[in-house]
Amino acid sequence: MKVLVTGGAGYIGSHMVKALLRRGAEVVVFDNLSSGRREAVGGCPLVVGDINTTPDLQALFSQTRFDAVMHFASLIQVGESVQQPSMYYRTNVVGTLNLLEAMRQAGVQRFIFSSSAAVFGEPSYTPIDEAHPKDPLNPYGFSKLAVERVLADYWSAYGLQSVSLRYFNAAGADPDGELGECHEPETHLIPLVLQAASGRRAAVTIYGTDYPTPDGTCVRDYIHVTDLCEAHLLALEFLTENARSAAYNLGNNQGFSVRQIIDTAERVTGRPIAVTTGARRAGDPAVLVADSRKAIAELGWRPQYQLLDLIVGHAWAWEQKRARDATNHPRRGS
Repeated sequence: MKVLVTGGAGYIGSHMVKALLRRGAEVVVFDNLSSGRREAVGGCPLVVGDINTTPDLQALFSQTRFDAVMHFASLIQVGESVQQPSMYYRTNVVGTLNLLEAMRQAGVQRFIFSSSAAVFGEPSYTPIDEAHPKDPLNPYGFSKLAVERVLADYWSAYGLQSVSLRYFNAAGADPDGELGECHEPETHLIPLVLQAASGRRAAVTIYGTDYPTPDGTCVRDYIHVTDLCEAHLLALEFLTENARSAAYNLGNNQGFSVRQIIDTAERVTGRPIAVTTGARRAGDPAVLVADSRKAIAELGWRPQYQLLDLIVGHAWAWEQKRARDATNHPRRGS
């Protein structure tokens, strides 16, 4: 099977490329390298292009016949989406429409979409199942929900099959130590905490200490990136075996607060972590925890790295590698 991975040079996308190659798939990566890293795709073919540029997509699909597309190319920062909504709707919604139209013209009928728990907004109950009302709190969440609506219509009108996978909090790093998070700027909690532990950051900030949670800080469900990739492989099997579309929530069915993440990181690293506090960020729900029973039942998904210490431990090994690289190869002017 030949699979196109958009955003395949990024955090989750690069892990997905590695998982596909291990399963014997032929993979082509399409990435504009705005946040992805060329070296993260290994020896896989990389086409540098942008989903917002129609000629880039037309050239891509005219040169290669794909059996399926996995779509990771999007903007992902909630706070930035509140400040610059036009940028998020243009890339996450219009860019995805461009991709879907290029697929239709090329006759590609299988699509796996990187969605988000942000489509649900402030939960009315937890854990959150697929039937939960969808009322996003920010443009990032609205952009993901808009694409899910588009995919439902494309299935009805054009027969384009899709699986939308709603991640809760992707975390961790490749257990082999080859890949991990490299966002610039970094906004995800676990790598921020570990940067503080390694000395690459002075402190980590807790945004909001007055949420209606046991310790006043936000609670999130953390799912290992390798387990996310396994869900994508199973979704690909689902699309080849079933003539329908679906959506699934992906998480560990348990939540950890910001303070619990910091405490775990101190235990795993054996180092104290400096903490500062700040005001709540716009668009941040108090609690997001998944009910993943549908994915387990219908896809046969079985997460392998559910322990928080293991998730943090893999991320810590990656952070130590990055800290060594920063020491041995400092950037000019730093």
